[in-house]
Amino acid sequence: MNQNQLAELLKYSSPRVIYVVTWNNLLKKVICPFKVRVIKAVGTHKKGKIIWVEEVKVTLELKTVFIIEGKAYYYFYFEIIT
Repeated sequence: MNQNQLAELLKYSSPRVIYVVTWNNLLKKVICPFKVRVIKAVGTHKKGKIIWVEEVKVTLELKTVFIIEGKAYYYFYFEIIT
């Protein structure tokens, strides 16, 4: 996907909202800021720590990243606490 295609796609999304499918197959809207638990140590964050996600972004490769304390981290280091 090139930058123009990504820009077109992102016109219809928000960095403040993420939709999550729950364990019982319900679609839940989660609005920033929201809490996550670190499931694998990353940066200065240790496993088990609870932190707040400020924004949700997408890379050119369409990988979700969470903005935490102004830094971007891939989503798979965290578990969303609903």
